[in-house]
Amino acid sequence: MLKLLALDRFTILLIVMVILASIVPVSGQVAEVFGVITTAAIAVLFFLHGAKLSREAVVQGIMHWQLHTLVFTFTFLLFPVLGLMAKPVLLPLLGQELYWGFLFMCFLPSTVQSSIAFTSVACGNVASAVCSASFSNIAGMFITPVLVSLFIFGQSQHDYDPTSSIIQITLLLLVPFILGQLLRPWVYPFLVKFPSLVKGFDQGTILMVVYGAFSGAVVAGLWNEVSGTTLLILTVACSVLLTIIMLLALYIPKWLGFKREDQIAIFFCGSKKTLASGVPMAQILFIGQPLGMIVLPIMIFHQIQLMVCGIIANYWSKQPEIESKE
Repeated sequence: MLKLLALDRFTILLIVMVILASIVPVSGQVAEVFGVITTAAIAVLFFLHGAKLSREAVVQGIMHWQLHTLVFTFTFLLFPVLGLMAKPVLLPLLGQELYWGFLFMCFLPSTVQSSIAFTSVACGNVASAVCSASFSNIAGMFITPVLVSLFIFGQSQHDYDPTSSIIQITLLLLVPFILGQLLRPWVYPFLVKFPSLVKGFDQGTILMVVYGAFSGAVVAGLWNEVSGTTLLILTVACSVLLTIIMLLALYIPKWLGFKREDQIAIFFCGSKKTLASGVPMAQILFIGQPLGMIVLPIMIFHQIQLMVCGIIANYWSKQPEIESKE
């Protein structure tokens, strides 16, 4: 049953972190120290991502600009448009903070590891998926703060400077990533010997951020403000959004004449949102805001997309001839 629902160890640990933060939240000076440690872990994580990413795969995949343009359109245009269109319905139902989190999720870049993994399982264009997902994350470090500035804080009374956030994100995420690329000849052989290091560090860092974020939210009264009905509405909203995007990502590449391998890469890269980059960005962009409520939508969307993409990738891997005949 766990396999069917894609409830892997990481998902279970995410739920455990939320429960732990609800029971034993970190606060005060301990929370400040924990935040410093978490920030350092995020920087190391993106250094490892930079060292792991193959330059050859990037060069091979970057030539397919039509595919990357379409994925970029899904990630930073269609998602935000749908999120903004949902405002009249979701804002009264979810409240301002949860709707901000839903909209912030729509502004995030695509995932890297899971997009590539699902594309590989489904026999898609892995090289282009590597390049497209990686480019999405790098571009998102600059595009996401601007979208937040225009459509979230731009419509509120908060004094928000996107330039400052872009600089902080660049220093925390992009600089370590570039440093990892530069030091790749020396670091990558070490990563080959310990292939689970990046994955373990990736998941561990997210768990730390989630625990810290929900601790602060619980101290501020998160569960007094978010009811079971609200969680259900948020889950339905995430499911509807994913369904619409996946249908568009399934049929638009076909209409545009992309090959089956490219259609698969577009589908998985264009329909997903990153939790790994999203939570660290939220820490920087929403200082002083209820961070637990901001990251709750992406946590729910993240699990739903893993479940659905896992089933679809497995189905396509067993029936590759169906898509090629259509």
